[in-house]
Amino acid sequence: MTTRIHAEQRHEHGRKSSYLTLMIGSIGVVYGDIGTSPLYAFKESAKAATSEHGIQSDDIIGVVSLIIWALTIIVTLKYVVIMLRADNKGEGGTLSLMALAQNALGHKRVLIPILGIIGAALFYGDAVITPAISVLSAVEGLSLVTPAFDPYVVGISLVILIGLFIVQSSGTARVGAFFGPTMILWFVVLGLGGVMQIWLHPEVLYALNPAIGLQFLLHHGMNSFLTLGSVFLAVTGAEALYADLGHFGRGPIRTAWLYIAFPCLALNYLGQGALVIGSPDTLENPFFLLYPDWALVPMVILATVATIIASQAVITGAFSLTQQAVQLGLLPRFDIRATSELERGQIYIPGINWLLLGAVLLLVQLFRSSTSLAAAYGIAVTGTMVITVILAFIVAWKLWRMPIWLAAAMILPFLIIDLLFLSANLMKIFEGGWLPLLVGFSLMVIMITWRRGSAILSQRTHRDEIELKSFVEMLEKRPPNRASGTAVFLTGHAGRVPSALLHNLKHNKVLHAQNVIMSIETADVPYVHAHDRAIVEKISETFYVVKLKFGFMDEPNIPKAIPALKKLGLKFDVMQTSFFLSRRMLKRAAHSDMPGWQDHLFIWLARRAHDASAYFHIPSDRAVEVGTQIGV
Repeated sequence: MTTRIHAEQRHEHGRKSSYLTLMIGSIGVVYGDIGTSPLYAFKESAKAATSEHGIQSDDIIGVVSLIIWALTIIVTLKYVVIMLRADNKGEGGTLSLMALAQNALGHKRVLIPILGIIGAALFYGDAVITPAISVLSAVEGLSLVTPAFDPYVVGISLVILIGLFIVQSSGTARVGAFFGPTMILWFVVLGLGGVMQIWLHPEVLYALNPAIGLQFLLHHGMNSFLTLGSVFLAVTGAEALYADLGHFGRGPIRTAWLYIAFPCLALNYLGQGALVIGSPDTLENPFFLLYPDWALVPMVILATVATIIASQAVITGAFSLTQQAVQLGLLPRFDIRATSELERGQIYIPGINWLLLGAVLLLVQLFRSSTSLAAAYGIAVTGTMVITVILAFIVAWKLWRMPIWLAAAMILPFLIIDLLFLSANLMKIFEGGWLPLLVGFSLMVIMITWRRGSAILSQRTHRDEIELKSFVEMLEKRPPNRASGTAVFLTGHAGRVPSALLHNLKHNKVLHAQNVIMSIETADVPYVHAHDRAIVEKISETFYVVKLKFGFMDEPNIPKAIPALKKLGLKFDVMQTSFFLSRRMLKRAAHSDMPGWQDHLFIWLARRAHDASAYFHIPSDRAVEVGTQIGV
């Protein structure tokens, strides 16, 4: 009896330890972006609110109220309470939600993929701006130590950013262990800095009354609308709560927000407001001036580390989103490298890494300050939030089977608020807001082109291929020469004869002793269990059809799926097997279904797609590529 009690106690302790570990980890990854917003969000909001008639205490309290209630409504109610429930087999994010909505409405609806594409494209705009504005805002604190650092702020920021992107290839497993504890220290310091100033100017606590923020909006006309665009900077990063759901789970993310991140952020924003009420001249950099002079250098160092962590989380998110987009057929294949043997979610994509680095360095050189970049920030995030809310309505209505009026009552208020913030941010288009829109639009064009071109290519390939079963029956009547071993032919249509098989038979006039027609399918779920990975159908004594299914966050590794095939009765040795792949040489057809520019873009993308044999992890010495020329 005593032994059983001790065992139960150990199990309960292990469960609590795991939960605590996940909660600490979520603070480091999920809340890095929103946790570094105090560096610039209040400063830009207060400047926007006081630009007309100088700094007034009531205006400062109104701005703080708007920030506090934006965090409450958008982050706490919308994401923590509602969106974390809309998981796709435990995973979150725009593309996961898109897959859920597709399941609910069916794959023939064009609107759902378009919404998913727009949301994903806008995320990349955010991923470009976040590292630039975060690191710049932290390094700018050096100017308070001594103005002598002013000429070097941009240079120091560039060096930090280059170093950050260079270390991506080694993975985040080692440094990830420090993310959580470092960000906990950061949040504690945020809260302490705020408490000191709130004690001196307690009148700032009036900001906790939502009527104060509403009153500010009603009495400041167009200026209040412009202020909303800056207030939204305080909630940038909220999408990470939902996007990283699969990494940490609903419970740890909620606990970390409600008990650590939210209280500390609220205290810091209240403290910055109190500081400016007491000393209006501190509005130039209220965050760092919260702290005594002796703490400036340590705070700049801690802020820089925190912004690096925030940037790391966004970069990792871009890698994960790219992998999902490739699996869902929205982007061509990339070189995707696993950086951990234990965590399948830890990946590195060189192409995306260097594209992001180039874009971030260009941003820093163009804008040269966090204040200038703040105008460009927000549009991409608000756009993504609008897409997320629309998809959530579809999921609530069709998948959760809520009455349409109830789904609308739950979602519509958030949609109105998001559209309000989006409209406010659109006012900043000519001040830099064009940048994330340009990035998002460019990527949207690429994704739509790739999806449409792939569909046209698939139709034309399918039209020219022969039905498999009748072909096998014909071969059995007039059997060709046979070579020993197994041949696996990869195809997009399991019921048709792959062009690689026809070319091999036509030119080499030989078939292998065992032939496998293999197709790869991406499911609308993040991961597919190994037991559900494969379907094997025996066509004849020498022909099999194999369908492999992977989730949109799975690594499509064919050799690792071989054991599942053996359990289903199909036995062969990978190192005694030849994998035949069709390498399509694309050219523009005389009568193309796409405009000329889109045709050329698709062909250009296809030629730069990562090699199929490497993407599916087929041993290079076992892969045979057969070229075919196809017009699109």
